[in-house]
Amino acid sequence: MSFSIAGKTAIVTGAANGIGLAIGRQFVEKGANVMFADMDEKRLKNELGEQVDDSNVRYFAGDLRERLTIANLVSATLDAFDEIDILVNGSRQVVPSNPLDPDDDSVISLLNQNLMPAFRLTQLVARRMIKQSDSESEKQAGSIINLSSIAARRTHPDLLAYSVSSAALDQMTRSMAVALAPNRIRVNAVAFGSVMSASLKSILKEHRDYRQDIESHTPLARVAAPGEVADAVQFLASDGSGFMTGQVITVDGGRTLLDPVAAPAH
Repeated sequence: MSFSIAGKTAIVTGAANGIGLAIGRQFVEKGANVMFADMDEKRLKNELGEQVDDSNVRYFAGDLRERLTIANLVSATLDAFDEIDILVNGSRQVVPSNPLDPDDDSVISLLNQNLMPAFRLTQLVARRMIKQSDSESEKQAGSIINLSSIAARRTHPDLLAYSVSSAALDQMTRSMAVALAPNRIRVNAVAFGSVMSASLKSILKEHRDYRQDIESHTPLARVAAPGEVADAVQFLASDGSGFMTGQVITVDGGRTLLDPVAAPAH
């Protein structure tokens, strides 16, 4: 069983910080060609530094809520590396919502941010994976991994919009897995919680008491590093998970076994 991704080409969105950045860096370290994609061009430049334009590192800045931006991202990746073998949909946003406020548009906003770019990019990349694959081969034509959240299965009123968008992403993962299976493209997701994402790091700066709440109600009693999600994503991207598709793997230190966490943070 091989977990190698060496020589493969990956697009990683949400790659300017946090978990997306950790995934991109780990993929580069393991020998993959990586297109780091994010809206924050300044942070991409600061984080990647001299790595940009190395043989296996590129970055792309743009708003993936725009269809043209998605098309340009795919084109830029093909121009740089000629093919796409892995897609990691890691671009996500967490915002609070008010379930009783009729003027609160956070549900629509987060569906447009957390679901639709992943869906549209999956469609476009899958078409490329099918085109570049050998129809007579039994090897996988590509692997797509969506970053989701345990919020899809655990309810907190202040995270209504985030929960709905995460649940939608999980169902999109399962539906696209079935749709793309005949083309030998696998689609899976990693749902995480109690992990030091960029959003959690920001929230903990404002609410220091949240960390104790999260750790005390996570069976493994800690907040995980972004690299621990990267390990799970690498597994799903590799041939080692070749008979897995439509699965939502949970990386949360056991939190969903209990989750009486009061803090509206993941």
